Amino acid sequence: MKKFFAMLLALSMALSLAACGGGSGDTQPSGGSGDAQTSGGDKVVKIGVFEPATGDSGAGGKQEMLGMQYANKETPSVVIGGETYSVELVYADNASDAAKAPTAASQLVSQDVSLVLGTYGSSCAIAGGPIFGEAGLAAIGVTCTNPGVTAGNDYYFRICFLDPFQGTVLANFATEKFAAKKAYLLGELGNDYDQGLLNYFEQAFDGECVKASFPTNTSDFSTYLNQAVAEGADVIFCPVSIAYSTQIVKLAASMGLETPILGSDTLDSNMVLEAAKGSGVKLYVSTFYQEGGSPEFDEGIKAWLAEDSTAMTNNGGNDTIAAVTAMGYDAYYVALEALKAAGSPDKAAVKAALPSLSYTGVSGAIAFDDVGDAIRDTAYIKTADNTAGAWTLETVQTVK
Repeated sequence: MKKFFAMLLALSMALSLAACGGGSGDTQPSGGSGDAQTSGGDKVVKIGVFEPATGDSGAGGKQEMLGMQYANKETPSVVIGGETYSVELVYADNASDAAKAPTAASQLVSQDVSLVLGTYGSSCAIAGGPIFGEAGLAAIGVTCTNPGVTAGNDYYFRICFLDPFQGTVLANFATEKFAAKKAYLLGELGNDYDQGLLNYFEQAFDGECVKASFPTNTSDFSTYLNQAVAEGADVIFCPVSIAYSTQIVKLAASMGLETPILGSDTLDSNMVLEAAKGSGVKLYVSTFYQEGGSPEFDEGIKAWLAEDSTAMTNNGGNDTIAAVTAMGYDAYYVALEALKAAGSPDKAAVKAALPSLSYTGVSGAIAFDDVGDAIRDTAYIKTADNTAGAWTLETVQTVK
C-alpha cells in the first residue's frame, strides 16, 4: 500500500510540474546566450535596455527608450542564421544613479540577453560598463558621450559623438555667434557628464571661463544665474539634466535674463522647450538629430505617439521628436545588424561582429573606430523658438 501511494504522489507531482511550464508568456533557455524559445515554439532573442526610467535623467531615458520601442513595433523580428527570431526588449532601470547602475547591469546579465542598448547618462554607463565587460556582454551606448564610457572597456561601443567634440563645437559656436570673451560654466557637482563637458568647453574656448558647480538636488539656481550676470558673462554653458535645465530656464525667464544659454544634447527636450515658451530666453543646444532629417521616420513615430497615450506621456505630452529618440531608434537597428552579422544570438558572436559593422540610420552613417566609439564629425545646433514652442535649426557644426 505504501508503494502504491508513493507512485501516486510521484505521478501527481510530475503532472503539476508539466502544468506550471505551459504559460503563453514564458520563455525557456535554448541553444546558448540570448537564444530562447516560447512554449509555442517561436524563437526569441533578447536585447537588454539599460536606461533610467526614474531619477533626474528619467525623462531623457524614457525618450531614448521610445525610439527603441517604436523600432521594435516597426520591426519585431530578425533573421539570424537563417531562422526568424522575435525580438524581446528586456528592461532594467538604473534610476539615473551611478551607485545603482551596476545592479541594473547585473539584472540584464542574468536575463541572458544577447547585447545591451544604453544608457542615457554617462555616469551610469561608466558605472555599469565593468559588469558587462566581466560578463562578456557587448553594450551599445546611444547618447552617453563621455570618453570614459568606452575607455578601457572592449565591450562598450557607442553610436553618438563624444564630449571633446561637443564641447569644442559649443565653444566655437559661442565665439562665432556671440563673439563671446567670457563664459560662465555651470554643472552638477560629481556628475561625470557635466564636469567632463565643462572641462572640454574650457579647453577649447578662446576666452575666460568662470566655473561653478551645484550640489545634487539643488532646486534654487538664483545664486548661480546672478553670479553669471555679476561676472559679465557673454554666454552661460550648462550641460545639465532635463530636471535641472527646466528649472534653470524657467528662472532665467522670470529674471528676464538676456545672456544666451548654451546647452548640450541633454537640453534637447520638449520639456525644456516648454520651460522657455513665451519668454525671451535665448537658448541654443547641440544635438544629434533635427526633425526633417528623415521625413518617413518623423511621420511614422508621430503617428505612433498619437495612438499610444503612454508613449505620448513618456515623450513629455506632445509629439516633438527628441534627438535621443532618433538615436534610440538607430541603436535598435544597429543591434539587429549585429545579430544578423553574428549569425547567432550568442553574446560572444555578437560582440565579435560589432567592430566591423556599418549602418546608415536616420541620424546618419554609423561605424566604430578601434576604441568602439562612433566615427562622427557633425553636430546640429538648434535654437528654441519661444513663440512656437519648437526647435529650429541654427547651424550644422563640424570641427576641423
